[in-house]
Amino acid sequence: MLIAPLSLLRHPLSFVAAKWQTLVRVAGDPYRPELHYMRGPGPKWRAKYQASRLNRSI
Repeated sequence: MLIAPLSLLRHPLSFVAAKWQTLVRVAGDPYRPELHYMRGPGPKWRAKYQASRLNRSI
């Protein structure tokens, strides 16, 4: 009698366990591509090349 309800719960519990394992694996992955995305020159580059541009135009 108790075996039938346990077998019905086994599939949903294994599904939840598999999804949980996937979530833990993905969350623990150290690679984050958004940190490596180049968005263009930063303020140091602009300061360096802005100064050389101003000196050339004078």
